[in-house]
Amino acid sequence: MITIALSKGRIFEETTPLLAAAGIQSLEDPESSRKLILPTNRDDVRLVIVRATDVPTYVQYGAADIGIAGKDVLDEHGGEGLYQPLDLNIARCKMMVAVREDFDYEASIRQGARLKVVTKYVKTAREHFAAKGMHVDLIKLYGSMELGPLVGLADAIVDLVSTGGTLRANKLKAVEEIGAISSRLVVNQASYKVNRPLLQPIIDSFAGAIRKD
Repeated sequence: MITIALSKGRIFEETTPLLAAAGIQSLEDPESSRKLILPTNRDDVRLVIVRATDVPTYVQYGAADIGIAGKDVLDEHGGEGLYQPLDLNIARCKMMVAVREDFDYEASIRQGARLKVVTKYVKTAREHFAAKGMHVDLIKLYGSMELGPLVGLADAIVDLVSTGGTLRANKLKAVEEIGAISSRLVVNQASYKVNRPLLQPIIDSFAGAIRKD
């Protein structure tokens, strides 16, 4: 039995064509089903629905053989024990630094100001600002990052930005790109060695179905 770890929402939706290319189709919709283990049209494959941030952990410890996780999540996790054979080119966005529209970010950097930054991505933010030689105080939040600068909790945020609509709606502006983000296929290294005859055809099918744009 091959277990594939996925999260609900955009990643699941954009993974569906890749699964189809491998001849795998979920028999239930995770958005409407309360089940966390979903059967597929293949007796030897099942899907487990977990939080996006937990996908690497399920795969690392062998509770799932393969999974799909964003580069943002993998960077925070560290990727230990994971084989990452493919960038699936789905769920694309950017990791950005953003501030209030009336905040002069460049001037603050020049003056050597110590900025307060709210983010869910503490490791990524710490490495980014350290590489710039900036001293910042990082405050971890799990959601609604945009609120931080608006209520005086922080000067800046580090978060994923897709269209920028949420930033504009809250009178924030992106001032710095940290990196491009997309979802990766991750594989448990031990499982790959044992189950390679089952896993490799799935990996190959995914590779052939990746959008090249």
